Amino acid sequence: MSPKPDKLDHVLAQHLERRRARGLLRKLTTVPAGMIDFSSNAYLSLSTHAPVRTAFLAALQGLATTGSPLLGSGGSRLLDGNSPQAESLEDKIAEFHNAPAGLLFNSAMDANLGLFGCVPQPGDAIVYDELIHASVHDGMRLSRAGRKIPFAHNCVWTCKESSKPQDQEMLDSLEGVLQGLQSGDGGQQFTSGKRNVFIAVEGVYSMDGDVVPLAEAVKCVEENLPQRNGYIIVDEAHSVGVFGQKGQGLTCQLGLEERVWARVMGFGKAMSCSGGMCHYFIPTATSVTAEID
Repeated sequence: MSPKPDKLDHVLAQHLERRRARGLLRKLTTVPAGMIDFSSNAYLSLSTHAPVRTAFLAALQGLATTGSPLLGSGGSRLLDGNSPQAESLEDKIAEFHNAPAGLLFNSAMDANLGLFGCVPQPGDAIVYDELIHASVHDGMRLSRAGRKIPFAHNCVWTCKESSKPQDQEMLDSLEGVLQGLQSGDGGQQFTSGKRNVFIAVEGVYSMDGDVVPLAEAVKCVEENLPQRNGYIIVDEAHSVGVFGQKGQGLTCQLGLEERVWARVMGFGKAMSCSGGMCHYFIPTATSVTAEID
């Protein structure tokens, strides 16, 4: 007698068949040797650049001679997995991006999960571009923020077009959302600065290649939240290595390091490796009074 089919297997098979019927079923593949990969996110091909590979192997060899452990963390970083190398790397990368500090993550996705899941508090709001990356949505689902509101893609002041179908309600501009937060019940909490607003955008939107109008977004947030309780978070996973001097990223290219509160960096794209990092900046009286030309 054949074993009874598992109910879960049947359910999952139905889901897979529906994906196959819609042309959405995917499977793992490998790139044959000698082929050009036009799907790669390694924009600069640094992982195949001989001088980079030589320097990387030399650095590993240098660490090996010091007796430092190279394989395995031994535990979580909070327990006993921290190392001088990790702290030194954080310092060097933060300095490169003109940031006072940074925290390493396993990926940019993990950085977004940790940042959005931990920082916004009950009563705060997250305002995000409608095309923001899925990892930010995952982070917002973990967040304790009271409200999560999208604004029309790349529309800062006014917006006549949206990526949404015509039969759906038109999303408001960033300015409109910020003003709407300050009206009605609870609006005074944001106007007075008692509650914070976190504004999430991407440096480069990976699916469309659009560049965020970051300077205008910063100006809009500062003008509409004069109590300085608006905190801009830029996901630079697709702009680091491509924009700015030596690939510092879009925020650095525009000179907005002191007016963007946090930047999420991904190393799996132009940097051709794994990992991610979150930089933050604490505004000062000087930085918040600066003007955008």
